[in-house]
Amino acid sequence: MTLPTYRARMGGTRLHVPPVVRDRAQPAPVPTFRPDVEGLRAVAVLLVVASHVLGAPAGGYVGVDVFFVISGFLITGLLLREHRRAGRISLRDFYARRVRRLLPAAVLVLAATNVAAYLLLSGERASQVVRDSLWSLGFLANVRFSQIGTDYFDDTRPASPVQHYWSLSVEEQFYLAWPCLLLLALWLSRRRGPLALLLVVTAGSLAWSVTSTAADATAAYFSTPARAFELGVGALVAVWAHSGRLPRRPAFGTAFGWLGLYGIAMSAWLLDDRTPFPGSAALIPVLATALVLIGGEAGAADRNPVLVNPVSRYVGRLSYSLYLWHWPVLILGVAVLPEELHVVVPLVASFVLAALCHHLVEDPVRRSSWLSRRPAPRTLPRGAGRRAAVALTAAT
Repeated sequence: MTLPTYRARMGGTRLHVPPVVRDRAQPAPVPTFRPDVEGLRAVAVLLVVASHVLGAPAGGYVGVDVFFVISGFLITGLLLREHRRAGRISLRDFYARRVRRLLPAAVLVLAATNVAAYLLLSGERASQVVRDSLWSLGFLANVRFSQIGTDYFDDTRPASPVQHYWSLSVEEQFYLAWPCLLLLALWLSRRRGPLALLLVVTAGSLAWSVTSTAADATAAYFSTPARAFELGVGALVAVWAHSGRLPRRPAFGTAFGWLGLYGIAMSAWLLDDRTPFPGSAALIPVLATALVLIGGEAGAADRNPVLVNPVSRYVGRLSYSLYLWHWPVLILGVAVLPEELHVVVPLVASFVLAALCHHLVEDPVRRSSWLSRRPAPRTLPRGAGRRAAVALTAAT
C-alpha cells in the first residue's frame, strides 16, 4: 500500500513519517552466517586428515590452528551479539550450547574407540586407551599427553587413538575463562570497546608461546596458554567486525580471502615435524586464517569458489565429526589391516562414520532443547537451522 492510498483511506489525514536515520555511533548489524567459514572448516579438517592418513602435506597439522582461529571468531561474535542484544552474557546458556555442540559426538567416539581397542589391541595397550579416554572425557587430554611426554610427531611409538582430543581440551579450557574475560573487557572499556584488553591478553599468550616453544616444544604443543593467542586472534577479528569500523570493500575482501588461503596452503607445505611449533611459526597459518575471515567481513563471504562450493561447505559441516573419527579409525585400522589398505579403508570409513555421526547424533542434539531453558522451535524457515548452526557454534 502506498502512502497516498493510506492517507486517502484515513480520510485525508496527513501522517508524519520520520526518515530512517542510523545513529553513527551504533555499529551496523553484523551478518551471522558466513558460507565461506563452512568451506574454511573443510580446508582445516582436510589438511589434518591428509597429513595423518597420507603423510602429506607434512605441515597439515596447521589445520588445528585454523580451527582455533575460526572458533575464537565465531564464539566471540556470538557473545558480542548476545551482549548487544540483551546487555549481558548468559554463562549458563553459553556452556549449555558448548555441551550440546561437543559432548554427544565426543562421548560416542570415545565409547566406540574403547570397545574397538579391547577387541583389537593387547590388554595393556587397551587399558592405556581407557586411561587416556578418561582424561579426554574431562577435556584434560592435553594435560595427560604433556605429562607422559607424548611427542606429537614421533611415529616410532604407538600413538593413542584418542590423542587428537588434546585440541578439544585446549579449546574448552580456553572457554572456561574467555566469556568472563570478555565481560570484564566490555565493562572496563564501554566507550572504546574490549579491543585493548584482548590485545594485551593475545599478545601475552603469543609471547609465552614463543618462549615456551623455544624451551620445550613438546610441552608447548599441548599447552593452552601457548595456544590461546590463536583463538585470541579470531576473537580480535570478531571484535573489529562488531565495532563497525571494518570497511566493506568486496574487491579487497576477495583479495584478502585468496591471500589467506595461499598462506594456509604454504604453511602446510613449508612446515614439518622439524619446525618448532607453535611459537612464531604458528603465526603463519593463524594470520592467514584471519585474512580469510576479514575478507568475508569486508563483503566477500560468498565470492571464493574454493570455499563456498557445495562440496566444501558440506565437508565443513562434517568437520567436527570427521576430526573425531579419522584418528581412531586410522590408528586402530593400521593395527589390524594389511599395509595396502592403510589409506583407502581409513579414509572411506572416516567419512562414512562422520556423516552418520553428524546427521544422527551431532546435528539433532545441537538443535534440540536439551539443557536449554526454552524449548526448541518445531519449525524453522528453510535454511535457518543451518545458518544458526554456523553462527552459534565452532568446531575444534
